[in-house]
Amino acid sequence: MQPPMKQITFSDLAYLHKRKITKKERFLAEMEKVTPFSRMEAVIEPYYPKVGTKGGRRPKPMAAMLRVYLLQNWFGYSDPGMEEALYDIEALRQFAGLSLMDGDIPDETTILNFRRLLEANKLTEALFAEINAHLAEKGLTLKTGTIVDATIIHAPCSTKNRSKARDPEMSSTHKHGQWYFGMKAHIGVDADSGAAHTVEGSTASVHDSQKMEDCLHGEEDGVLGDSAYGSKEKAEALAKKNTILITPIKAKPGRKLHDLEKEANRLIASPRAKVEHMFRILKCQFGYRKTRYRGLAKNIAQLKTLFGLANLYLLRRKLIQSEDVECVQGA
Repeated sequence: MQPPMKQITFSDLAYLHKRKITKKERFLAEMEKVTPFSRMEAVIEPYYPKVGTKGGRRPKPMAAMLRVYLLQNWFGYSDPGMEEALYDIEALRQFAGLSLMDGDIPDETTILNFRRLLEANKLTEALFAEINAHLAEKGLTLKTGTIVDATIIHAPCSTKNRSKARDPEMSSTHKHGQWYFGMKAHIGVDADSGAAHTVEGSTASVHDSQKMEDCLHGEEDGVLGDSAYGSKEKAEALAKKNTILITPIKAKPGRKLHDLEKEANRLIASPRAKVEHMFRILKCQFGYRKTRYRGLAKNIAQLKTLFGLANLYLLRRKLIQSEDVECVQGA
């Protein structure tokens, strides 16, 4: 669905006639094509405020607010930063269907209230499910196997804040000789496409394997994970469901792996790397390396949105190709 119509200004005309297409504009043009806006709006619409019989100020158009929310997640803006970016950057206003002349730029409180609406009604989880349903209908995701993994999301460890304390719901964990403070994002990705089908969150001290079952959809033939997920108990539990657990071979104390075992581990590492692509998009493409909010609930809600958008970004070329094929067939 296209953003709401707006009044054309001189700055809009100047923008349309500029010569260079920036990386941000190319990115937004691709996401405009692949994001199922109408399906996502249908999820939010029952909860979005309407003008009552007694009147009152009209809410901002839902389609525009959804697009602003997506921009905020793609580019890592805070609520005040998002408001200022909409005033500063024409490409963002064009994507959201907003205009400076109409005075319809949402302020930071409106942006905050929209996000809280999604969090309070668990709509980020519904949006994630709707995006995955869209990908499944396009034939881009299968359910033959799952790759599981987790990544640490850092949280601010400073106590220079209003409460003079760190976030009590975050914790520390030790990895590769270094301590980290924050939370963990646990995901299960489709072994064929690499898209995330399940997203869970926990404090950083929770071991990866404790969330493995929560990251499965239950229809897998096989589960692939790193050495953190390898245990006889978990393998036997999955075997009862006719599911194979595949993890790297660990070297026993006092004995090194022989060449065949090393080769087996290399064969496992290649397909398992697909799960790392999702973390790369999250941290490098979207710049999400540190939690923005206090408490697990708000950050897990954002993770649902981010991984849904990461799925669209990962499969954007296949989605665009499928859309082009449908247009040709329908012509």
